[in-house]
Amino acid sequence: MKYRLEWNYKTGKNEKIQFTSDWISTELAIQAGEELERLGKASDIYFYDEVGTSWILKELKKLVTEIEDDPHEITVYFDGGFQKETNTAGLGVVIFFKQGKKKYRIRANEMFNEMETNNEAEYAALYYALTILEELGVHHLPCEFKGDSQVVLKQLEGEWPCYEDVLNAWLDRIEEKIKALSLTPKYTPIPRNDNKEADKLATQALEGKEIFAKTQII
Repeated sequence: MKYRLEWNYKTGKNEKIQFTSDWISTELAIQAGEELERLGKASDIYFYDEVGTSWILKELKKLVTEIEDDPHEITVYFDGGFQKETNTAGLGVVIFFKQGKKKYRIRANEMFNEMETNNEAEYAALYYALTILEELGVHHLPCEFKGDSQVVLKQLEGEWPCYEDVLNAWLDRIEEKIKALSLTPKYTPIPRNDNKEADKLATQALEGKEIFAKTQII
């Protein structure tokens, strides 16, 4: 989670000037807030998260303590591969998150039968990622989803229309799952070259190689 600080600076003439920070990490936001309080020249210090909720320093520190052992700061890479000859899809997912003071990465894939198009495989891959987040206990958090399918991401954002019944069914399923987990999604299109790991996992699934690995990032 990233935060933006807003505070009033008190001048020597007791005038107030309002300042706003860039978006910064939770740790840096708390450190900055503590320093502002210690200097005694700032007042009305508020922290705004990415979904628009505001916090004072005491509330933010309490929140961080409460969620420290839960997965947070979630970034998901997803990709779907499709074999037209067999109507089979390979789903690849890479999830980065923090838990406590540590960072982790999950690599997972799955084969899915009875697919019709590559776009459907992409939707299925994103839904597969959501099921993993659900198993991790992720809820009430912003999550960034990165993929190389502009069609899927733009349709999920509502920027592009979707006229295919099969894809609309996946859209509904994904939106229901996101709502059930109370996630705030951010959809980020990326070049295929930046999605190599998820793509490789999708290909391995089509080859019958099942993978599920959780690794601590040093």
